[in-house]
Amino acid sequence: MEDLSYVRTDMLPERDPPASEVGVIGWLRMNLFSGWFNSILTVIALAFIYLVLAAIIPWLWSPTWGAGSLSACREIIAELGKEHGGACYGVITERWQQLLFGFYPEELRWRPILTFVGLFVALAPVLFNETFPGKMLWFTGAFLFLAPWLMWGGPIWTPLLVAAGPALGFVAYRYLVSVIGNLASVIVAVLIPVLFWLFLVGPLSQAIYGIVPLGIEVVESRLFGGFMLSVWIGVVAIAISLVLGVILALGRQSDLLIVKYLSVGFIEFIRGVPLITLLFVASTLLNIFMPPGTNFDIILRVMIMATLFASAYIAEVIRGGLAALPRGQYEAADALGLDYWKAQRLIILPQALKISIPGIVSTFIGLFKDTTLVSIIGLLDPIGLTGSIRADANWNGIVWELYGFIALLFFISCFSMSRYSMWLEKKLRTDHR
Repeated sequence: MEDLSYVRTDMLPERDPPASEVGVIGWLRMNLFSGWFNSILTVIALAFIYLVLAAIIPWLWSPTWGAGSLSACREIIAELGKEHGGACYGVITERWQQLLFGFYPEELRWRPILTFVGLFVALAPVLFNETFPGKMLWFTGAFLFLAPWLMWGGPIWTPLLVAAGPALGFVAYRYLVSVIGNLASVIVAVLIPVLFWLFLVGPLSQAIYGIVPLGIEVVESRLFGGFMLSVWIGVVAIAISLVLGVILALGRQSDLLIVKYLSVGFIEFIRGVPLITLLFVASTLLNIFMPPGTNFDIILRVMIMATLFASAYIAEVIRGGLAALPRGQYEAADALGLDYWKAQRLIILPQALKISIPGIVSTFIGLFKDTTLVSIIGLLDPIGLTGSIRADANWNGIVWELYGFIALLFFISCFSMSRYSMWLEKKLRTDHR
């Protein structure tokens, strides 16, 4: 009997999707040739890219790595018959160490290299806490004091005494909190390490060194330079400005009027002054406010000003994250019976920082690139070194090769920070899972 039902009783075999919808052809049609307007824009863009690459690639493809001068590069390029010239990579081969380390003594360059490696080890448990054990945080804390000692040298007692400063402040806080109250004891706990560092660390270190002479050779700050200097200033300013930014953001929302107005005044003043002005203040005026006879290192002064500058911007970014949180989060913390600091540490700040990650990383990238401004006050960062390199008769006239190499170094660093922030955002995204 013939089956006249309207419902199919057997499954049809699967058919392959149209070739124009999958694979490379499908991707091209969807992304580049989805309509007549997009197709025209794609053709114009491809033509522009071709013209740019046709001009740049022949210039970049230049076998001049072994040339010892600009004239030798030109001779090699002339022998190849290139009409539009070529890059002179001999200056990179000869001066790459200077661009990285400045005038840091060659026999002591193991110290900044060791510091750079130690930086990655110290950051590993902070940036990738699920991969590396928490016990590595002890090394992270110790590295904060060992890194300056490795870079500048001197008695081993100096970083040990500097590390003793926070310990003295903590002891003072535990002893005074029940006597003068929480706020006053916090102020005293902050002032004790600062005064200890300014007035006692130097004399005590020299006195102990006279008895037990343990240390490494001192390297003067005027020898610091190159990409090493930019990384050194950038890392210190980024690390400290994040902490100060959180404190300033919380201070701006504080119910204590003096704390609130001090935070607002600092943020608005710093954000209203160009960084270059602060750097000039660091190089010329900051020593005036120090006690007589105090030798305040120029690099430390620059680090302080760069840190203060970045912390004001970080504070506003974090304040935006705090403002984005719904009121219910604060009410939930109150309902759990948490005090102010526990509520901030366990509920409010983790969410605010997650929201603020793109703005924080953008500020860090901008700060890292702004470290090149120190060349204006006489520090020999990579940009500042290009002048001394081009002053050499062998390399007089070199421009694009040096700036291209420096740009590549900064691009790798900034791109790495950007990719890490994207990975961190994806890792912390807990909605819609």
